[in-house]
Amino acid sequence: MGTASSLVSPAGGEVIEDTYGAGGGEACEIPVEVKPKARLLRNSFRRGAGAAVAPGAAGAGPGSMTRAAGGGGLLGASFKSTGSSVPELEYAAAEYERLKKEYEIFRVSKNQELLSMGRREAKLDTENKRLRAELQALQKTYQKILREKESALEAKYQAMERAATFEHDRDKVKRQFKIFRETKENEIQDLLRAKRELESKLQRLQAQGIQIFDPGESDSDDNCADVTAAGTQCEYWAGGALGSEPSIGSMIQLQQSVRGPEFAHSSIDVEGPFANINRDDWDIAVASLLQVTPLFSHSLWSNAVRCYLIYTEETQPEVELFLKECSPKLKRMCETMGYFFHAVYFPIDVENQNLTIRKWEIEKSSLVILFIHSTLPSLLWEDCEEAFLKNSEGKPRLIYHRLEDGKVSSNSVQQLIDQVSNLNKTSKAKIIDHSGDPAEGVYKTYICVEKVIKQDILGFENADLETKDLGSEDSIPEEDDFGDVLWDIHDEQEQMETFQQASNSAQELGFEKYYRRLNDLVVAPAPIPPLLVSGGPGSGKSLLLSKWIQLQQKNSPNALILSHFVGRPMSASSESSLIIKRLTLKLMQHFWAVSALTLDPAKLLEEFPRWLEKLSARHQGSIIIVIDSIDQVQQVEKHMKWLIDPLPVNVRVIVSVNVETCPAAWRLWPTLHLDPLNPNDAKCIILSECHSADMSVSKEQEKKLEQHCRSATTRNALYVTLFSKMMTRAGRAGNVDKILHQCLQCQDTVSLYRLALRSIEESMAKDVDKELMREILCLVNVSHNGVSESELMELYPEMSWAVLTSLIHSLHKMCLLTYGCGLLRFQHLQAWETVRLEYMEDPTITSSYRQKLISYFSLQLSQDRVTWRSADELPWLLQQQGSKQKLHDCLLNLFVSQNLYKRGHFAELLSYWQFVGKDKSAMASEYFDALKQFEKSCEGEDSMTRLADLYETLGCFLKDLGLLSQAVVPLQRSLEIRETALDPDHPGVAQSLHQLASVHVHWKKFGNAEQLYKQALEISENAYGAAHPRTARELAALAALYQRQSKYEQAEHFRKKSFKIRQKATRRKGNLYGFALLRRRALQLEELTLGKAVLPVRQSPTLEKNDRNRADFMLDVRL
Repeated sequence: MGTASSLVSPAGGEVIEDTYGAGGGEACEIPVEVKPKARLLRNSFRRGAGAAVAPGAAGAGPGSMTRAAGGGGLLGASFKSTGSSVPELEYAAAEYERLKKEYEIFRVSKNQELLSMGRREAKLDTENKRLRAELQALQKTYQKILREKESALEAKYQAMERAATFEHDRDKVKRQFKIFRETKENEIQDLLRAKRELESKLQRLQAQGIQIFDPGESDSDDNCADVTAAGTQCEYWAGGALGSEPSIGSMIQLQQSVRGPEFAHSSIDVEGPFANINRDDWDIAVASLLQVTPLFSHSLWSNAVRCYLIYTEETQPEVELFLKECSPKLKRMCETMGYFFHAVYFPIDVENQNLTIRKWEIEKSSLVILFIHSTLPSLLWEDCEEAFLKNSEGKPRLIYHRLEDGKVSSNSVQQLIDQVSNLNKTSKAKIIDHSGDPAEGVYKTYICVEKVIKQDILGFENADLETKDLGSEDSIPEEDDFGDVLWDIHDEQEQMETFQQASNSAQELGFEKYYRRLNDLVVAPAPIPPLLVSGGPGSGKSLLLSKWIQLQQKNSPNALILSHFVGRPMSASSESSLIIKRLTLKLMQHFWAVSALTLDPAKLLEEFPRWLEKLSARHQGSIIIVIDSIDQVQQVEKHMKWLIDPLPVNVRVIVSVNVETCPAAWRLWPTLHLDPLNPNDAKCIILSECHSADMSVSKEQEKKLEQHCRSATTRNALYVTLFSKMMTRAGRAGNVDKILHQCLQCQDTVSLYRLALRSIEESMAKDVDKELMREILCLVNVSHNGVSESELMELYPEMSWAVLTSLIHSLHKMCLLTYGCGLLRFQHLQAWETVRLEYMEDPTITSSYRQKLISYFSLQLSQDRVTWRSADELPWLLQQQGSKQKLHDCLLNLFVSQNLYKRGHFAELLSYWQFVGKDKSAMASEYFDALKQFEKSCEGEDSMTRLADLYETLGCFLKDLGLLSQAVVPLQRSLEIRETALDPDHPGVAQSLHQLASVHVHWKKFGNAEQLYKQALEISENAYGAAHPRTARELAALAALYQRQSKYEQAEHFRKKSFKIRQKATRRKGNLYGFALLRRRALQLEELTLGKAVLPVRQSPTLEKNDRNRADFMLDVRL
C-alpha cells in the first residue's frame, strides 16, 4: 500500500481541499508501510491518476479528460483523501530518524568492538608464539635430559659390567693365588723336609770323617734352575694346578688361553679380508655365525634324502626300472654316509584324491624327479607347478623327457619345459632329453641323481667318489674338521630340528611378560643362580624358550647361547653324558680348535665348569645356557651338580621343568611359572583356527566352549592347540556337533589325544589301514629314538607309500607324530603316553613289538649291515627286554661297538657292559678274544684295513677307560697292520702314531710322544700337504706337548701354525655344522643380488663314468 505522508503541509495539520468540486475526503487510519519518499510519491501519483480516470469513464464528458491531463484534480483528490494521516507520517519520520541514529550508534559500537577484537587477536597471536617457543625449548630440554638419562643408564650398566668383571677377575686371582700359595707352601714343606734330611745326612757323613764337596766352589751349572728364553723360570702354570690331571685334549685347548708370560700380549694373526678386524668384533661375529645355523630351512638339516617321483602312464616302465635297479644303490650309498634314502611315489591318481598329501610330500622332499614323454595329464599339472615353478628354496629338481622320432610333445609338456628353462640358475632344475632304450635313459637319470645327492644335497665337493670310498674312514668329510672329537652329527641334527619345530608356532600365547622376566635375568648383577622355568606338561615351556632364544639372537648378537632340548625319557637326548659332551664341544669350538676330549662321564662333568670359566673370561658378551625339560634326565641332581656351584660372572643358566617332577633342591631357585592361558585367549585361539579353516561356530557352541575353558587343565597350551585341530578336522568332515560334544567330555590332554586317535581310526575305511596305524604307533613307542619310513616299508612290504604317507600326514596334523633326524617320533610326551595307554597296557604287547624290532635289526647284523641305526636301537632294545646273553653277543659284534664309540656314545656302551655284568678288565679281554677270532678270517687289503681300524678303536676305548697298559697293545697292533697292509707313509699310519703318542703323553713319557708326533706330522704333510686340517691336528698335539713341558716358545710356534691352518680350512669348508650348505645358499643370494639370471643348461649327462659300470647296469636290467 502507498502513503501520502510526503504531501502533508509543513505548517498546518489540515487536509488540502480538492478544488475540482470533489468532496473532502474523510481521514481514516490505514496501516501503511513507511517507504522512502520517492517511492511514496510515485505510488501517490499512480493512485491519483486512477481516481481521476474513473469518473471520466463514468460519463463526465470531454471536460473531464482535460482536467485529468492538467493534473490538478489528481492532487486535490489525493490530498483530500489523506488529510487525516499527517500525525502518523510525522511519527514515522521521527521513528525513522531515531532508528537511523540507533543504527549509527550500533555501527560505531560494532566497529569499536571489531577493533578491540582485532587488537585482542593480535595479542593472543603474540602470546601463542611465545608459548610455542617455550614449548620447543621445553621439548629440547626434555630430549637433552632423556639422552643424559640414557647415557647415565648406559654408564651405570657399563660400570656394573666393569664391577662384575673386576669381581670375576678378583675371584679368579684369589683362586690362582690360593692355588699358587698352596703349591708353594707344599714346595716349601718339601724343601724343609729335604733340608732336614740333607742336614742329618751331612752330620752323619761328617761324623764319619768324610769331606763334603762345596757347590759354591764349583764351575758347574748343574744346580742352576731352567730358564726360558724370556728369562723367567718355568713355573708359570702347573698341569695339576686345576685340581686333577687334565686330558690331552684339554691341554691342547688350554694352550690358547693359558700360556707363558712371554706370550701374554701375543695376538691372533688373521690373514685375508679379516686382517684389520678388531678382536672383540671378531668374537662377536663368530658368535653370531655359530648361532645362525638353527635358522636354516628344514631341507638343509634333514637326515633323510627324500626323492619324490612324478610320472605318467607313458613313463611308468622307466619308473619301475628306476625303483628296481637304481633305488637300492642310492639307498646303500646314503646309508654308508649315515643318511636315509626314500624314493616316494604315488599311484596314478585318476580322481585326484591325494592332492593335499602330495603337496605336503613335495614340500618335504629334497629332490623331485618328473618322468614325462609326450603328454602331461591335467591332474599332474598342479604337482609339477608346485615342485618346479614354486621352488622358493631352490631345491634340486630333475626332468626326464623321453623323446621319440616322429612324435611331438603336447602343448602342456612343451609349456612346462619352457617355463622351467626360463627359471634362474638357483632353481636347480635340470632336464634330461633322451631318445632310445628306456634302460639307458634310466641309467642317465641315475648318474644325474647320484651327482645331485652328493653335491647339492649332502654337500660333497667331489661327486666322483665311489660309494665304497665314501664309506671309508679316510673319506668322511667331518673327519678333517672334527679332528679327534667323537662327534655324533645325528644328535646335533636332532637338536636343530627340535629347536625349529618348537619355534615354528605362530602363537605367542602372551609371552611378552615372560620375555621381560628372562631379559631381566640376563642383565641382573652376578652372582645369580639358574632360573627355573616351571609349568605343567604342555604349558608351552619349549615354545617360550625357543622364541626367546630367537629374540636374543636377533637383539643381542654378541651373546653366546647354548641350548639343549631334552626329548622323552630314555631317549638319546636325555642322556646326561651326551648333554655335557655336546655343551663342552660347543664351548670348545669358540677356541678355533677341536681336539680330543675325554669320554669318561665323571671327567666330563669335572671339566665342563672349567671350560665354561675359560670361555667366560675370553668372551666379551654374556653366555646363556638353556636346557629344556631337564627333569627328564635320569639322576639329574647327580649329573647336573655343576648347576649348584657358583657360575662365572657373565654366565646365565635357564632350565625348564615340570612342576610335579622338579627336584626338591632346585625349588629355592628363582622361578618363572607359566600360568594356564586366559579363558578368553583360549577361546579366541580355538575360534581363530576354526575361522581360518572357513568353519562357522554357532552362538550356542561358542557359549559351550567358553564354559569349557574355565578349568585350568582345559586352558593348557597343548590342550588348546589339540582342541582347535580337532574342531577344524570335524569341520572338514561335517560332524562338528558330535566332535564338539566328545571334546567337551575330555578334561586333560591325554584324554583328548585318545579321542584324536579314535577319530583318525574312524575316518579310515579299511581295517588294514587301522591295523597299520596301530602297528606304526606301537613301534615308535617302544623304539629308542624313533623309526624311519624306510624301516617301516621293510617291516611291512605290503604297505604302499601312498598309504604310509597318508597315515603319517593324519597323525602329524593331530600333533601325534613328527620328524626328527629322519625318524618318526612323537611330538609331545603326552602323545607317547596316550599310545601306551590306548594300545599297550599289557606288558606282553610291549615285549612283542620290541621283539619285532629286535628281529629286524638282528637280520641287518646277520647281513653285515651295521649302520648307526642298528647300533643305536638293537643294544638298547635288548637291554630293555632283559636279554643279557643276546646283548652280550651284540656287543661282541665289533662293528656295533665301534659305531657307538666313534659317535661318542661312550657312557651308553659302558652301561650295556655293566648290565651284562662285566667289569673293565673282563670287557677288554673279551674284545681281545673277539678281535683275534676276526683276524683269523681276514684276507685281503680291505679286510686288513678294517681290522686295523678295529684295533685302533679298541685301543682308544681302553685309553678312555684308563687302562693305558692294555691300550698300547691294540694300538701297536693297528700300527703294524697298517704299515704292512698299506704303506709306511700312508695317512692311516700317521693316525696310529698319533694315538700311540697320546698314550705316552698320559704316561708322561714326553720324549717318546714327541718322536711319534713328529713322525705323524711328517707323514701327514707328505700325504695331505702342509695346509691340511690333519696336519694342523699334529701341530696342535705338538704344541700341547711342549706346553706341558713348559717349552712355551716352541708351543706358541706350533700353536700359531695350527691355528692358521684351521682358520683357512674353516673359511674354505665351513665349521662343524657343515657350512658348505650355507655357502651354496650365499652364492644363490649373491646371484639374485647381482641380477644374474643365468638360464640352466639342458643337461644330458654324458656317461663319463666307466663304460663297464654302464654295461653291468644294462646287463642287470636285461637279466
